[in-house]
Parts: sequence; C-alpha cells; structure tokens
Amino acid sequence: MFALQYHQSTKHHFNRFARSPGYLDWATQPDPFRRYAGAPLVELPRDAVAADVPYSALFDGRVAPRPIDDRSVAEFLRCSMGLSAWKRFRQSRWALRVNPSSGNLHPTEAYVLRDARVCHYAPREHALEDRAVLDQGAWQAFTVGHDGFLVALTSIQWREAWKYGERAFRYCQHDAGHAIGAMRMAAALLGWTLTLLPRWSDRQLETLLGLDRDSDEGNVEREEPECVAVVASSHTAPWVAADPAPLVAAARAASWQGHPNQLSSDHRAWPTIDRVADATRYPGTSSTPNSQSHPSPNSQPSALGVGQAEVGSWELSAREVILRRRSAVAFDAQSTLPRERFLSMLARLRPTAPPWDAIDWPAQVHLVVFVHRVVGVTPGVYAYLRDPSALPEWRDAMRPEFLWEHASPPSPEGFGAAGDPNGLYLLFPSDVTWSANRVSCDQDIAGDGFFSLGMVARLESSLAERGEWFYRRLFWECGLIGQVLYLEAEAAGARGTGIGCFYDDAVHELVGLSGEQWQSLYHFSMGMPVEDPRLTTEPGYQWEATEGVLSGS
Repeated sequence: MFALQYHQSTKHHFNRFARSPGYLDWATQPDPFRRYAGAPLVELPRDAVAADVPYSALFDGRVAPRPIDDRSVAEFLRCSMGLSAWKRFRQSRWALRVNPSSGNLHPTEAYVLRDARVCHYAPREHALEDRAVLDQGAWQAFTVGHDGFLVALTSIQWREAWKYGERAFRYCQHDAGHAIGAMRMAAALLGWTLTLLPRWSDRQLETLLGLDRDSDEGNVEREEPECVAVVASSHTAPWVAADPAPLVAAARAASWQGHPNQLSSDHRAWPTIDRVADATRYPGTSSTPNSQSHPSPNSQPSALGVGQAEVGSWELSAREVILRRRSAVAFDAQSTLPRERFLSMLARLRPTAPPWDAIDWPAQVHLVVFVHRVVGVTPGVYAYLRDPSALPEWRDAMRPEFLWEHASPPSPEGFGAAGDPNGLYLLFPSDVTWSANRVSCDQDIAGDGFFSLGMVARLESSLAERGEWFYRRLFWECGLIGQVLYLEAEAAGARGTGIGCFYDDAVHELVGLSGEQWQSLYHFSMGMPVEDPRLTTEPGYQWEATEGVLSGS
C-alpha cells in the first residue's frame, strides 16, 4: 500500500528530516494567486450580510437560512476563502486568508458551480472568473429544482513542495481540511448546511472543473482535485443522491474560457508526491452511499474567557471571529486558560454539530494533549477521545503504566460528565513543556501556550477497510479539528497555530504506540500571542478599512 510507504518515508526523525530542498529558492517562489487569463472576471457584492450572527450560533443551528443569492454567496466566499488581512514588513507585503495554510503558502483553490456556471474564486479581487457555462438541462437534471450550489476544492501541490519537499502532500491535505471547515462554518453563518458529495470520483471532478484541459498548458502547475460539496439552505440528501454523470458530460461538451497562469519560472520534481496523489485518488461510488447519520446539532454552553474575565460566546460576532483568525508565531509562556473554557473547547470537537456534519465517516482521529497552563487541570499528558468506542483500543495500545484517570468533573451542561468515556483522561501528571517542544521539532510554541496536542489517527485499518483514498480524508479530519480550535482560540481572546513539523515516531514512543495502526498526523497549540511590533496589518480588502491599521498576526 503506497500511502503507508509514503507516510513512513516522509516522517521527521531526530537525526534527519523528510526530504526537502533544504533552502528557499526565492527565484522560484510560487505566486500565491491563481488566475485564468481570458476568463471574464465578475466582481462579487461586498455587503456584510451576516454581521449580526452570534458566535455560538455557528454550532447550534439556530441561524435562519438566508436566501441564496449573489449577496449571500459572496458573503460565503468572503468568510471562508477570502483575504483576512495584509501584513507588511519594510518593503515586503503578503496576504493572510480566512482559511489557514501551512507556511501561508495556500495550495487550495476554490470553485463555485451555480446556475450551470463553473467559476473559479479569485480571493485577491474577491471576484469570480467565469470558466464555462454548462447545459441548463444537465444542471436541472442534477439539481431537480433544489435550491443550492456546489463548491469544489483543488490543491496546487507545488506551492507546498517548493518549501517542504516530499512532506508537502500531507500539508496540502491539512489545508483542504481547513478549507472544508472554513466553508462549513461560513455556511452555518448564513443558516445553510454543507455536505461533501461522496458519489463524485476525483476523475469526474477533474472534468467538471476543466482541470483535465488545463493539464496541457505547458509548465503551468497542475491542480489536483480534492472534493466537491453541496451548499444548501435545506436538506442536502437529494444532492448527495444525484448522479454526477449529466454534469460531467455537460462539462466535457462545454466551451471553456481562460488559461491558468504559471506560478513559478522553474520547478523541482518530487515524484513521490505524484505517486501518492495517484494512489490516493478517490474512485467515487456507483450508487448513493450509506452515510452515517449525523446527530442534530446540540446547543453548546458558553464558558469563561481567558484569565478570569467572563466573556460569553453569545456576545461575540461570528463573522468577526471568523475574519480575525490568525496563526500565532509565539506565545507569552505565562497566560492561563480556565478549566471550563478548556473543556468546552474539547466538547466542540465531538462529531455532534457543525462542522462534523460536512463529512460522512465516524471519528477516526483522537487527541494526545499536553496540558501546560489550564487553571484547575493538572499539567501532564492526557488522552481526549472523540469516540467512546476507541477507549479499549487506546488503553491496550498505549503504555500499561498510564493512569487513565478521568479528568472531567460531573457537569450539568453535558460535557466531561463523570463516567463519560468520550472525555478527557489523565495519562501521567508532569511538567511536559520540554516534551511537547521536543516532539514538535523543538518549537517553543508547543510548550509556551495553554496546551498543545497531537492528532492521532487510526491509519492502517482505516486504509485497509476503505482504500488508500481514505488517507487524504484522515488529514481532512485533522484540518477540521484544527479549524474549530482556531475559532475557539479567537473566541476566547487567544490565538492558535497548526504545527505540521513534528518528530512522528517520537510522539508515538512517548505514549507507547507502535506499528502503523495509530499515527500522529497534525499538531496544534494555543495560547496568548506575542505580537511582532515590526509588522503592520492592513485590511484584507480596502473597502473594509474603517479604523486604519488593524492589529493581529
């Protein structure tokens, strides 16, 4: 199974890192913005149509659906794949985006299919590039009159490989997961739902987006299809069941406009990335899959904010939290997080509410948590299980001397209740600052915050049961976890950061995991950020500049 071979060969070790260029070739730095020259550019409305939605409403489903029109679709894109800010240091200026990305390299591209039009989203311009108009009869046959639209994601793997080499495929999948999460929360902001469409194969998606045509564009960097989802104001079941064939045939027969720009003047080949991309392509299904039944979203309780100040999450604007999300570069190594807030953050990671209804598989990823500065929680290494059925398997797989002491008190709100196996367990108490830093490539940010964690996925058996294509989806699940934690950090007045660099097997050895059944795929840390005063921040779009230079990183 090549996905497992790739995973092993791209691990970081104490004495060597996964193969990469070893330096940054600034002459070939990729352009962060893909454009299609010759495709009509349609500017999107700029109205903030969901400014009054409270943050907690993203998770409990109480937002009344907005009409699906040009204004609301523009808001959806602005709050999921748009620019969040521009940073400046001396003569250098670069964009930050609502959706996070490893190294801020942004391999993920977004497409919208609405009213039979196939459009590429251009985030710098906040506009759509019209690439093709499909046969209206085919679109109507697919939608059967249901109100909604499709969104699709692709990855330009070269953007990550330019810096990270062979490990870049992993990071592209993290970023796809973050983008799915960002789109799902933007849909929730508007009272909509978003669901991946499992019948679509990657090959069908490639044709739908015109990517198989663009592959002949000389040295233009290829886009790898990732996923397609429906966004709707009501039930998505008819879209999930719809046969992709009419739209694929219509795309094949359509007249296409625009040619993709070349992002770099030269490239370095990484054959193992091409091979793992081929090995993990999704074949689709020939009929409607038996998706898991998602529970109805449950209302989540508010919690105390950072320090001891009461900051009810209902008082925060969801749009503000979404747009101000940033990745921290350093933490102050002294601020603390209240226990109640910590537990409520973990509760958001249970697959009982958005964004978990966007995917159709049960939880395969659980957490090894390094607690540093959470008031009322003993510092140490913890396990957090997102699925109670994993408890016996994890106890058997980990070190026999671990305590497995339930760390959550009885709670009337329903999270962390005593005896609840889907909760937080203390494995061993200790100051684990050094350990967290060491396994996360000796990065201080893993030990200077409130906590950090490793996302450990059921790898070997998942691929054996489903196929190698599921390798990508395990990373998407990690990206979804990271996206929720990013938003929770901002809502608490703190900041988070995803960590893609870690010593893989050192993490496993720390908790006693062996073999390939459980593998750490992504790390994350949260704390109070230390801002770099040398940097200035500007709005993502000039029309949003109302108070001059913004703060944040």
